[in-house]
Amino acid sequence: MPNALISPGQSSTRTCLPHAARAFDPPAGLRHKHVQSLLAGWPWRQRWLRRRSAGLLAASRDEIVDCGAGVRLLGHFSAQPAEPKGLAILLHGWEGSAEANYVVSVGGLLYDAGFAVFRLNFRDHGDTFALNHELFHSCRIDEVVGAVAAIATRHRAKRTFVVGHSLGGNFALRAAARAPALGIDLTKVVAVCPVLRPSSTTRALEDGLWVYRWYFLRRWRRSLAAKAACFPELYDFGDLRRFRTLTATTEFFATRYASFPDLGAYLNGYAITGDALARLAVPAKIFAAADDPVIPVADLADLAASPALSIDVLARGGHCAFLEDYRLQSWVDRAVLAEIEAAC
Repeated sequence: MPNALISPGQSSTRTCLPHAARAFDPPAGLRHKHVQSLLAGWPWRQRWLRRRSAGLLAASRDEIVDCGAGVRLLGHFSAQPAEPKGLAILLHGWEGSAEANYVVSVGGLLYDAGFAVFRLNFRDHGDTFALNHELFHSCRIDEVVGAVAAIATRHRAKRTFVVGHSLGGNFALRAAARAPALGIDLTKVVAVCPVLRPSSTTRALEDGLWVYRWYFLRRWRRSLAAKAACFPELYDFGDLRRFRTLTATTEFFATRYASFPDLGAYLNGYAITGDALARLAVPAKIFAAADDPVIPVADLADLAASPALSIDVLARGGHCAFLEDYRLQSWVDRAVLAEIEAAC
């Protein structure tokens, strides 16, 4: 049976949020979903977050991860000066990177709390276009699972956690579902506003505020141009310019460049609704916002029920934002830390 749809502000479990994460109640000026979502990526906030996360960034060292099958991904590892409480592997969203605000923000908090932190870039993200010949698409779960296994092996810790935002949360949950069968020992996974049913997210982007659609199309086209510049003998994406919608662009990309028979096959290939998480055994937590303009919260009702999975839906928070005050601090950072520390 799927989980029942959770009322905004309620938890899917009988327990309350960890005590370190008090209830999320933003001030009046920060309650609108678009204010939350857009301010989360504001450049001024980025500068402040990087100052606050100075310890994480000062300790950061670039590492190339061998994911198997010839795939290499770039990441940034921040080691603790003494034995860490655990290892946290952070996964960003589509067209984000290991330098995204939400990654640096939660990474800095985890690092300051005593965790070693590995910020992973997906293929063709974070200016890594030249590392692999083939293109990124969201069904490339094998290489992300391979990366998690390689990172956990290289940087052995008493406990290993995976934290993902948006598409990164989707990857984190899929990786958790596969981990035990592959001998990957994960302590817990936390997903913030994960992509649930990609077809619903695509519709939300098409029908919602234009700025989100514009942002993702612009970033995606820029990434594809960078990929073509690295491998001009393989790619010429000039034919993509004629498409004006995210749906049409994705359909053409999936069938022309990613070998999927149709758009539905591609989008369903990375959905975590239905039975995708039925065998989930690794403890997992989802934080979602009822007002998320990108991820329709109703799709949570179609996740397979699992005793390993708990879900907290907050009435507000936008997409991966949860800004709690006018300093633009994120409530969900502390909620993630509380979940991880509770598992230690």
